[in-house]
Amino acid sequence: MPARALTGTRIRERRLVQNMRQADLAAAVGISASYLNLIEHNRRRIAGKLLADIARALGSEIAALTQGAEETLIAALRDAAVFQSDSRAEVDRVDEYAGRFPGWAALTAEQFQRIERLERTVETLTDRLTHDPFLSEALHDMLTTVTAIRSTSSILNQSEELDVEWRGRFQKNLYGDSVRLAERSQALVAYLDSPGANTAALTSPQEELEAALERLGDDGLVALEAKKPEQALEALALSSASAKDLGARYLARRAADAEVLPLEQFAEAASAAGYDPLALAERFAVDMDCVLRRLASLPPQGDRPRLGLVICDSSGTLTFRRPLPGFALPRFGAACPIWPLFAALSRPMQPLRAIVETVGRTAGRFAAYAVAKPLTSASYVATPVLEATMLIVPDGLVDMLPEPALPVGTSCRICPRKDCAARREASILADGF
Repeated sequence: MPARALTGTRIRERRLVQNMRQADLAAAVGISASYLNLIEHNRRRIAGKLLADIARALGSEIAALTQGAEETLIAALRDAAVFQSDSRAEVDRVDEYAGRFPGWAALTAEQFQRIERLERTVETLTDRLTHDPFLSEALHDMLTTVTAIRSTSSILNQSEELDVEWRGRFQKNLYGDSVRLAERSQALVAYLDSPGANTAALTSPQEELEAALERLGDDGLVALEAKKPEQALEALALSSASAKDLGARYLARRAADAEVLPLEQFAEAASAAGYDPLALAERFAVDMDCVLRRLASLPPQGDRPRLGLVICDSSGTLTFRRPLPGFALPRFGAACPIWPLFAALSRPMQPLRAIVETVGRTAGRFAAYAVAKPLTSASYVATPVLEATMLIVPDGLVDMLPEPALPVGTSCRICPRKDCAARREASILADGF
């Protein structure tokens, strides 16, 4: 056992020294034995009140379990090794590396985190370039002007015997294009340096609603369920008419879900059923899409983390997004076509379950439950209008049998996976980025 072990390993060591069962320690601190098992095997980070409770139950000091901020450094080094799939790094000796060469280890972790930040910046800028008409127009205008300047300069440079009158015209055009390029560049810089003044231009009604939901938080949204519809809508503080319309529809659907699946009763049943959506749908005699939405509305508590939710219409356009760490959702453009969400559209009312693993620096393993449901009544002539819903559950909450995981991304544009038959376009991320 390395001298500089991880917190989970230290917890396990001290528990075994005291001949304490895992179930007894878990009960003493109010968590499940399975969640404690994840902590002891360093698969869940621990801090705050839970760490203090465990230290108290073991009769130990918190510092003796954490030994400073070393855990964060080692976790970052492990993340760097895991992301580089062809890495030959000795992951089992990462503790020794951090202990013997703390400076180099910190530098390695900082470089990895910097690359992560740059990658997120690329994603954000790509989304913004795709969505923002001002940026698209400005860049097109600048490229056109640069091309004109280059063409005029080439003529002036290569034509030594050019007529004086024509030379004057070309010089006048060159000056005018240069002034136009400078002015356009200054306007673009001013626009990019003033994010607060352009919030309205960059925010769609869907984004405005999702931002309001995040601002209220899970507990705040639960509190809205007890309010009247007009009071709940007012609490969202939406500004645009389109966002208010989306908000009213969201609140009406949430209220209907809450009526058939009361939060306290449903949360208890969900825990007892191992968060199995199909079992819960049978238990409460409701459609599975209702269960998926209600599970995603459960506030994180104890060993239950935040759950993600994605909804799309018949065209595959995402109409609702609730992201969670490790499973990024695109703000604009098409999502990964391999998601079970889209497979459900071809099999209405058929519940689907798949173990998926995200690619990229925020890679993670998840259970994805999806189902598609017609929103219109059956007809011999009319095309059914479908809506697909997908719940995203992090590893550790539900039983994930040792089955192969389905590799998925966020969108083709920022997905580093090369051998994908569903790829629509080349990734903008260079090799090794």
